[in-house]
Amino acid sequence: MNSISTTSGRTPGPRSKSPVHLRGAVLTRSPGGPSGRSGHRMVAWKRQLILFGGFHESTRDYIYYNDVYAFDLDTFTWSKLSPSGTGPTPRSGCQMSVTPQGSIVIYGGYSKQRVKKDVDKGTQHSDMFLLKSEEGREGRWVWTRINPSGTKPTPRSGFSVAMAPNSQTLLFGGVCDEEEEESLEGDFLNDLYFYDATKNRWFAGQLKGPKAEKRKRRRGTKAEPEGANEQECGEASAQAPREVVREVVTEDGTVVTIKQMLTAPGPSKQPPPDEDDSPEEAGGPLVEPRPRSNAMLAVKHGRLYLFGGMFEAGERQVTLSDFYCLDLHKMDQWTVLVEADPETQEWLEETDSEDSDAAEGAEGGEEDEEDEDSSEEDQEPQHPLVTPGEQFADYLPRTEQYWVRLARDDAGSEAKEKRVLKVAHAMAKAFFDDSA
Repeated sequence: MNSISTTSGRTPGPRSKSPVHLRGAVLTRSPGGPSGRSGHRMVAWKRQLILFGGFHESTRDYIYYNDVYAFDLDTFTWSKLSPSGTGPTPRSGCQMSVTPQGSIVIYGGYSKQRVKKDVDKGTQHSDMFLLKSEEGREGRWVWTRINPSGTKPTPRSGFSVAMAPNSQTLLFGGVCDEEEEESLEGDFLNDLYFYDATKNRWFAGQLKGPKAEKRKRRRGTKAEPEGANEQECGEASAQAPREVVREVVTEDGTVVTIKQMLTAPGPSKQPPPDEDDSPEEAGGPLVEPRPRSNAMLAVKHGRLYLFGGMFEAGERQVTLSDFYCLDLHKMDQWTVLVEADPETQEWLEETDSEDSDAAEGAEGGEEDEEDEDSSEEDQEPQHPLVTPGEQFADYLPRTEQYWVRLARDDAGSEAKEKRVLKVAHAMAKAFFDDSA
């Protein structure tokens, strides 16, 4: 059975120096193995475990690897492989999977290099390679670069990988980083891709939406008399779209102008026939996991399970504990198993001087603690509420100025306007999703 490591992470070392017992054997050490590292990938191939890449970082420097090692499950020994051909450049966090033909696929990954003192430049790889064992030549491997057809994933890192039915490799989410010399901005993703190794082709995973609602609408449309449909279409075509401009005053007094193109309503209340093909119109907005990186995936009986991950809102990193499921045979919609709870989300950020001052003030006595708690409650911002049935496309224009001001306070006065706007939209979307 093939196995895939989905995301890179820091794993704890052994707590004792006791030998490891495997099938009655004692494995105290195995020379010739890979050096200590993280972000590497490993798959099961016949009676061996094949390991590729990774990185090691110390307080002064770092190094990325593109070496390949094999661990024999019968002799419990490591051996370093030296494949012929041109292989991947050093990297970590790539996709590594075994094809039905017995080859090993390497896709993407991340690496960085120092361009000048104290300045590093990261690279999100999007190339793909095939590692194949040469027939009749035991222990001999060869690298081949491949160029799949179809709809390829955009460059990213932190994506998650699992084996889908029919031996296809599934890729979800990740983050696309935009790096400058002293700043790093990330666009988090929640899209889905499949790689078919038999056809050497990528294709995007598109959700179909709930079918039951669509069928009901189609039946309702067919039940209408033909003359009524013809009259309705004629009246609709006679009416030209008109522009409606309205002004909305937000909670902070900001006036937002919203322009909409509307079609004049006809006498019939039946929706246009083309709305039957829209899953959002048929069964409401599609439920999807929030964009994230470093989520964990597993596939069981044709169902994809997704748990956790993280995303960034400004300078903050938010870890998630929500849980989703998707039927890979139907590809209709995500099912929420455990909803995201804002109260349990962990916000990871550095402790600054204000936090230290607050901690020192807390030691002053019970009265100081009560005053501080009450002042924090008074200062807690009241975000603009989401009205019942409101879509994010309507909520964002109505409240955008509020979120921009909040993001600017969080990012600092020296932050670029593009970054502030991106953070504002991310904060608005997070609050909207939690309120929906």
